[in-house]
Amino acid sequence: MKTPKRIQTLIAEGLVDEVIRQLMSGKEATVYMVRCGDELRCAKVYKDIKQRSFRNNASYQEGRKVKNSRQARAMEKGTRYGRQMQEEAWQNAEVDALYRLAAAGVSVPQPYVCYEGVLLMELVTDADGNPAPRLNDLELSAEQSLALHAALLKQVIRMLCAGIIHGDLSEYNILVGSDGPVIIDLPQAINAAGNSNAATMLERDVANLTNYFSRFAPQLAAREYGKEIWRLYLAGQLNPESELTGRIEVDHRIADVAAVLEEVNLALREEERRKLYQAG
Repeated sequence: MKTPKRIQTLIAEGLVDEVIRQLMSGKEATVYMVRCGDELRCAKVYKDIKQRSFRNNASYQEGRKVKNSRQARAMEKGTRYGRQMQEEAWQNAEVDALYRLAAAGVSVPQPYVCYEGVLLMELVTDADGNPAPRLNDLELSAEQSLALHAALLKQVIRMLCAGIIHGDLSEYNILVGSDGPVIIDLPQAINAAGNSNAATMLERDVANLTNYFSRFAPQLAAREYGKEIWRLYLAGQLNPESELTGRIEVDHRIADVAAVLEEVNLALREEERRKLYQAG
């Protein structure tokens, strides 16, 4: 096949020897199977921001660090340099997340290098050595669905324990390899402790999984795994071996509004006294 322009640079640099074929095309990138010496790998070619349907939404950018204040100002102003930096940050976020998650034992592809808008990484394969299918492409039994759902919840928990939330997790960005499900597509991954949307994104990721698998295993439909995981995380009780029930106890006690208002008034009066003391 014709070599994509961006991969030509990797070939010139000796990082890739040959493009075998296109594997898939998504809203943010096109993925190719490539040969690197004796190994087959994936080359993820990021689409230009103008061509992507998944934009660098501000809710995903919140809490991300930039190299220096100049870059931050340029990104805020939307200058040409700022857009370039934003693109690099978007791509580097995936590489950083992959390394961090792999170190934490999360099942993700091994990254090798990100160069000129191309991420070179491990090719995930099935038991026959062929490129692994996406979860959405499989017909599942109820038993298989329950097993895969449980395995993926474990992966989500490991991710959160490593401080990362996928942010766009669904059946379309999970591969089913020879050793089980593998999570892919992480440029929008967020820092759980530094993003005010973290709880919403975590619960949405988990709900996407539960809704998908409940098609084959209806007993999953009424479970609240996302809320349970987040509560354990906030309480400092979440760990990779946490056992989930999917059930949440709702506190039906009526709030004592008068007591809350009294506490607020006491705090306000104390603050007023402090200001008067400082002024005197």
